[in-house]
Amino acid sequence: MAISDYPFIEAWRQVLTLSRLEAGQTVTILTSASTHPQTLSCATIAAQSLGAIVNRLDLPPVNGDKALSRDALAYLGTTPLTGNHAAIAALKASDLVLDLMTLLFSPEQHEILQAGTKILLAVEPPEVLMRMVPTLADKTRVTAAAARIQAAGEMRVRSAAGTDLRCPLGEFPAISEYGFVDEPGRWDHWPSGFALTWPDEGGASGRIVIDRGDILLPQKCYVDDPITLTVENGYAVRIEGGLSADLLNDYMASFDDPEAYAISHIGWGLQPRARWSTLGLYDREATIGMDARAFEGNFLFSLGPNNEAGGNRTTACHIDIPLRRCTVSLDGRDMVVDGKVLD
Repeated sequence: MAISDYPFIEAWRQVLTLSRLEAGQTVTILTSASTHPQTLSCATIAAQSLGAIVNRLDLPPVNGDKALSRDALAYLGTTPLTGNHAAIAALKASDLVLDLMTLLFSPEQHEILQAGTKILLAVEPPEVLMRMVPTLADKTRVTAAAARIQAAGEMRVRSAAGTDLRCPLGEFPAISEYGFVDEPGRWDHWPSGFALTWPDEGGASGRIVIDRGDILLPQKCYVDDPITLTVENGYAVRIEGGLSADLLNDYMASFDDPEAYAISHIGWGLQPRARWSTLGLYDREATIGMDARAFEGNFLFSLGPNNEAGGNRTTACHIDIPLRRCTVSLDGRDMVVDGKVLD
């Protein structure tokens, strides 16, 4: 259901307050052709109402000749900031960037964050943002999970469907996504609510079974029949099954990049206001699927890049796959049992 401007402005005020926006600070709103107009207008009003100096930077889309989908996460090639030194300078000079465009997995984003600028991504439909307005309680829960990941040496994932994956940890940091940016140089995503890390390079091994009803992103579809991934030395070396496996195989082969098959980030969802079932209620071009990524108790894993965590893998292929009904343990201690979080 559509929402009115007033509560959406108040939601933005809450998020910006949690992000420690102060009067006199500079906010740059990064937009593109796909930016939702209500999100833009309400974010602008909310930032101005808190005394910020607000700019808008509108950039044209790229990669349209290569991507197989309109989803901004379907092809991680060049970005509108690639080689755009004037735009990068404007963003680095800002205290806060509201990314209503989707700028991810790019060296330009890292450069901006290293300058101390905070970046908050918010591209889901307004009603999804309203349903999952972040809170301090979200931060407390997510950071506690991230601390457990940071202290662990191994993550193991099992399921009745046949998943049995072991991932050595320690090479990459644990990341907490709780929906606001309250420290200089922090990136986050509204809506979110999950803790994650990356397995040690080349270390993940075992089997992942993507069961019926699990979700593929950016395909934004529920799997019709099980897909089995055999993981060796950090890569999915075989993807087997029926039609769903054929579709996944064909999509990944289109990138012609062996790095696309690497196991990327791993973690679990902690957002009780996100729902597994909502993906079927939205047009595929209206959402990037954050409900699917964040719903409480999922095991979310990814194939593709690790440069977000400081690694060197920058493949254009990025696939997020949230699984239901998994048991996730750290150093033998269960964190999630059959899709239920034990915190």
